[in-house]
Amino acid sequence: MNQPFTHLDSAGQARMVDVTEKTPTVRSATATGFVRCGPLVIAALRDGAAPKGDVLAVARIAGIQGAKRCAELLPLAHIIGVHGAAVDLSIDDDGVRVSATVRTADRTGVEMEALTAVSVAALAVVDMVKGLDKSVSIEDVKLVAKTGGKSGDWHRAQD
Repeated sequence: MNQPFTHLDSAGQARMVDVTEKTPTVRSATATGFVRCGPLVIAALRDGAAPKGDVLAVARIAGIQGAKRCAELLPLAHIIGVHGAAVDLSIDDDGVRVSATVRTADRTGVEMEALTAVSVAALAVVDMVKGLDKSVSIEDVKLVAKTGGKSGDWHRAQD
């Protein structure tokens, strides 16, 4: 089934979708990602010995800030109220797992805000540990769930 491109006008030019007439509803989205780190970085994270300080705390705040600034980064994203943002990070043997859930009561979803939160949190981890190991990498950033809105709920099948 061919659906029209919502972000193109009749002349094929990019445009922001007009959501003025939509009714605000409660919506949420969760995204995840992974920062692959070597043993030296993992040891420093577990020991609280990273030279720049508390890596996970800085990354958590950076992710929340990223969610709130999403529309400044993505030219066709709507400016919406981010009414809740939780960014969680955990250390495992190969790196740092990042998860973000963003909530709103607005006219459009928060999928991009959740993905931005994960991406910015992961970038903050890299920034905080790059002095220990420049080979750290960000992997597997993806949307895993969304709720609310016209399209309803969606959950990624287990990988």
